[in-house]
Amino acid sequence: MSQGTSRAIPGLHHVTAISGPPQDNLDFWVRTLGQRLVKRTVNFDDPGTYHLYYGDKDAAPGSIMTFLPFVDAGPGRAGPGMTSAVAYAIPDLDRRMGELAEATIDFEGPFERFGERAIALRDPDGLRVEVIEGGARDEGFHSVTLWLEEVAATAAVLEAMGYVREAEEATATGGTGGTETRIRYRSTDSERGSAVDLMTSDARSIGRSGAGTIHHVAFRARNEEEQLAWRERLSAAGQQVTPVIDRQYFDAIYFRTPGGVLFEIATDPPGFAVDEDPAHLGEALKLPEKFEPHRAQIEQVLPQIRVPS
Repeated sequence: MSQGTSRAIPGLHHVTAISGPPQDNLDFWVRTLGQRLVKRTVNFDDPGTYHLYYGDKDAAPGSIMTFLPFVDAGPGRAGPGMTSAVAYAIPDLDRRMGELAEATIDFEGPFERFGERAIALRDPDGLRVEVIEGGARDEGFHSVTLWLEEVAATAAVLEAMGYVREAEEATATGGTGGTETRIRYRSTDSERGSAVDLMTSDARSIGRSGAGTIHHVAFRARNEEEQLAWRERLSAAGQQVTPVIDRQYFDAIYFRTPGGVLFEIATDPPGFAVDEDPAHLGEALKLPEKFEPHRAQIEQVLPQIRVPS
């Protein structure tokens, strides 16, 4: 790595998942989880579909959950080779459980993992969302869970990214009589979303992409120099890394880990205010320049959505 460039990925940048109808998705992530819609745009590969971004009030890296909502998407199912859960860190779990109970939102727990109290709930498409006590403030990521057949090869990739093995824990899987084993890795240069859990399970499941599944996990590069350095380093370690791709709000590189999970490394700049006033993020449909001539047709195809208060 070049001088002045981090020797460790600081944590998550964003997580991207697939959902069903966008209004159900909006209602859950804004009203139930209290996230801010920070960008409404389209799938750059399929402009007839939204790409919705949620995050904290500042739309900061490490808080961004994004969805590709397909109205007719079939149900997906997590399994080995997939990211099976995303977790948020909050300071007061009791307060959050009270809010969910008052809103008659079902959740699992509380349970304990690696000495931290947590609960889990499902979004309308079945995506597992965990809320873990211990954050200094709400809204940012805590970790993701990668469900793997075996962990060694993926662990080696994380170690190349500056992560270290922090702890291991085995628990009984609910109702199956099997065992779930987790190994937690954490960045040595940790910021929000600095933990990754590698999980194996006796429970049998064949993963299937679809609504309620996570498409990829994106890690942070603070700038373009860091991203290019990581591309060089990971390529030298044997990963097949894409060229840099302009995603309008960040530059991205992608590679698929040996365990099957798709990783991305995304830059912090230019950020979500590059084409919108920070006070009004997510209020208007923003399109890449190449799609602007087709705005009328695109808006006619996209379903109407309303951001809940």
